Amino acid sequence: MANTASARKRIRQTATRTARNAARKSRMRTFVKKVETALASGDKAAAAAALQAAQPEMQRAAGKGVIHANTVARKLSRLSKRVKAIASA
Repeated sequence: MANTASARKRIRQTATRTARNAARKSRMRTFVKKVETALASGDKAAAAAALQAAQPEMQRAAGKGVIHANTVARKLSRLSKRVKAIASA
């Protein structure tokens, strides 16, 4: 257990940061799920709008260091590729 005041403060900071990061990651996943749902329905306009809303949320998570920037780039690329594929189908 933490003995010094600075160690106790560190524990409090870590708990706060962990909760904030978890909320941010959960929010990002929710936005991605909305895109997935729109893709499953086959509605290109809804899928494009959902992707437009998800993109800044995902990039914000990367900017805050919650997930790696390359992971966001990869996921956005794959999602946008799937949204574009709806038109030709």
